[in-house]
Amino acid sequence: MKIDSSPVSASPANRLAGYVGKVGNIVRFGIRDAPMTTSLAVVMWALGAITGSLVHGPSRALAYHIATGMGSLQHGRIWTPLTSALWEGNLLRYIGATILLFVVAAPLERRMGTRKLAIAAVSTQILGVILGLGWASLAKVFDSSWGFRLHVGIAVGASAWIVGALMVASANMGTLWRRRIRVGILALTITLALFSGQLQDVIRLCSGVVGLVIGAWIVGRSARGDRIVGTQREGRVLVAIVVAASAIGPMIAALSPQAVGPLAVLRDLFRGVPWTVSEVRDLCAESATAPDCRRGLLELRLSGIGPTLLSLMPSIFVLVLSDGLRRGRRFAWIAAVCAQVVLLILSIGNFVVRFIEAADSDSLFYGIGDPNVYRTLVPFLTPLFVLIMLIFTRRYFDVAAPVRTYRKLGVSLLVLVAGLIVVYVGGGMVARHGFDREPTALMLLADFPQRLVPPVYLQLVNPRLLPVDVEATLLFEWTGVVFWVAASILVFATLLKPANEIDPRATGRARAMLRAGTGSPLSWMTTWKGNSYWFSSDGSSYVAYRVVVGVALTTGDPVGPPDRMRRTIEEFAEFVSDNGWIPCLYSVTDDVRAITDSMGWSGLEVAEETVLDLGEIAFTGKRFQDVRTALNRAKKTGITAEWIRFPHAPLAIKDQIVAISEEWVADKGMPEMGFTLGGLDEVDDDEVRCLVALDEERTVHGVTSWLPVYRDGQIVGWTLDFMRRRAEGFRPAMEFLIASAALTLEEEGVEFLSLSGAPLAKVASDRESNLDEPEATTLSAVMDNVLDLLGRTLEPVYGFRSLLAFKSKFQPRYVPMHMVFADPAALPSIGNAVGRAYLPTVSLGQGVKLVRTILGR
Repeated sequence: MKIDSSPVSASPANRLAGYVGKVGNIVRFGIRDAPMTTSLAVVMWALGAITGSLVHGPSRALAYHIATGMGSLQHGRIWTPLTSALWEGNLLRYIGATILLFVVAAPLERRMGTRKLAIAAVSTQILGVILGLGWASLAKVFDSSWGFRLHVGIAVGASAWIVGALMVASANMGTLWRRRIRVGILALTITLALFSGQLQDVIRLCSGVVGLVIGAWIVGRSARGDRIVGTQREGRVLVAIVVAASAIGPMIAALSPQAVGPLAVLRDLFRGVPWTVSEVRDLCAESATAPDCRRGLLELRLSGIGPTLLSLMPSIFVLVLSDGLRRGRRFAWIAAVCAQVVLLILSIGNFVVRFIEAADSDSLFYGIGDPNVYRTLVPFLTPLFVLIMLIFTRRYFDVAAPVRTYRKLGVSLLVLVAGLIVVYVGGGMVARHGFDREPTALMLLADFPQRLVPPVYLQLVNPRLLPVDVEATLLFEWTGVVFWVAASILVFATLLKPANEIDPRATGRARAMLRAGTGSPLSWMTTWKGNSYWFSSDGSSYVAYRVVVGVALTTGDPVGPPDRMRRTIEEFAEFVSDNGWIPCLYSVTDDVRAITDSMGWSGLEVAEETVLDLGEIAFTGKRFQDVRTALNRAKKTGITAEWIRFPHAPLAIKDQIVAISEEWVADKGMPEMGFTLGGLDEVDDDEVRCLVALDEERTVHGVTSWLPVYRDGQIVGWTLDFMRRRAEGFRPAMEFLIASAALTLEEEGVEFLSLSGAPLAKVASDRESNLDEPEATTLSAVMDNVLDLLGRTLEPVYGFRSLLAFKSKFQPRYVPMHMVFADPAALPSIGNAVGRAYLPTVSLGQGVKLVRTILGR
């Protein structure tokens, strides 16, 4: 049947009917699936309209009766913790609260049920108010100014119970979203409380903490437990969230004149300027150290749009760096560490100047309103916390940019600075009559560095010049803004460049040789990140390797003509020895093992590859009962298999695959393994095919990835690599996907599928090593026993043997995979290298947790 895809013109009446239909669907959804949320939204807007509170919030008389605060409870208005949630402060907040209700609360009601949502909302709102007011009383002890503002403040708004309910619901969510929601909510609410600092901000934070504590009592715990370990990718995301929150805080304070929190150091940007430039100069002429002189200079520097933007620029730059942290960029980590160190030095310097040397008791650094020891020390804590976090998560950020990226960045920044110097000095000379004193070119050049520094950090430096007309003001205030904007754009552009392999040209050459030549089922793994490449003298072969603790560890067979295999191995061994490394060929086939045995090398079988020979596969008979059941169940439930290329897949599909993968790794509670086990980074390849299990609503229930296997330039097989299944999805998704792949690829003329091997897992364990030396035989036997013990020990954590047993459902052909090495005495070093290759980012704490998990404690 042909589908007519020609466009149909819609009349205004039809478009109106379509809009009405969409609104009707939303209303029906609200009434049917989220009655409490819908009712609260209607009541909130109705009360706001009736009381005239929609535009500017409740009047003072109304707020006396419905807003919550210390005074309301002290005077017996105990209903205010609940009634305060039914009003908002202004029209913008009404709109924001409505969005939160339908985007957050409505889905929660559908997930939790109306009764549990009501319990969560009421309990977190009431307990959050009580805890927030308790904090207000305590705050007066260590910060009288903030404590007083909290004590006399009032709060209205629904955001507190919505945040609290979301934290409650996170208790039985999957590991990935539970962790993301909790980290994100806590980072945001803590930031708002410390920088904005209004009573409602404190209550919102307290409601979130209450929801975190009581969530398990209301909705129960997740069946998968409180795992906190995730992939390197997820660790980067969480660190980026915290760093971004630390950058957003100062922006909140700067853009909110009502900010009263202990970190609201930029709120003074919006203060009025009581004096003119000439008046300040007259004051400073009498006494350069007088408080009025210092205050006047500061307020002149901070006033205006330009200084406001310039003061925000470092925070925007840190936001750019947080995106680089999300991408795992090493440069972003280094720059973020440097930024936090600078902030730390500024905080410590301010403390020394104000309270140790007592050089200037009227110093205005970090806030004009109420300088004291507490407000001087608190800004020191934020960069210290972020710095410590960055140091402890250093292993997550190992992605380098392409070669010469930062050399080009450095040149671009130098050109930018040079151009701005020319503009500032040249423009300043042209507009020299627009300054309070006529400058020379040398004076402008000496003043230029200060133009790049946010004015809030220049309070201890007296300005050489001050502008008095428009032209001079533009130069004086906007030069730094231009620099920071351009620098942020240049740095962001470097973060968008593809991650750098060790030698991108070598990687491209290796890929081309592999496509045109012959490789083993694992050969595509040689193109993965982390490998270096050695090419034979005649250029016909290559070996992918990585040096780990002095061992040159390869992945799979050398790639090249089979008749050149022996010569390739000999040349590679000579290359490795010349560099002082230990050669070890890992996961090689019987053909390579036969060659190395004839060379006097030793070897161990380390895995068992499972191969499905295609051509007449049918999955019939009792042996394939589980496979047939999976195919039949999928057909009945509307599950279909669809081939995609991950880089070009629809965003909705990619997001689901990422979430499923992160959830799977997080539930393991251990770091993700690498080396011959691919993850999302390896799936993100144009030449890797993915088969996904989708239901009728396009929900992904499982995903497998397949690596191409080449022979004489043609794809003759595909190797299974990445397998992930949704925890609450279609249970036999893996059986269904592998069987579907076998059936469809068979139709394409593929000769075989490799289901790959499982590390430290073998079907047959009685193959003996080909060793002549008695001591070598002993060492090999010991190592073989160690690997067998390690496989059995790690089985409860990583399940490699269970994975091999799962693959046996497809009745595969078993092919041994070997580790071969020249020197048996180097086995301890080789074993250490293999372990580090599989777990490159494991920390001491994760190692301890791994041992505890193995021991069952």
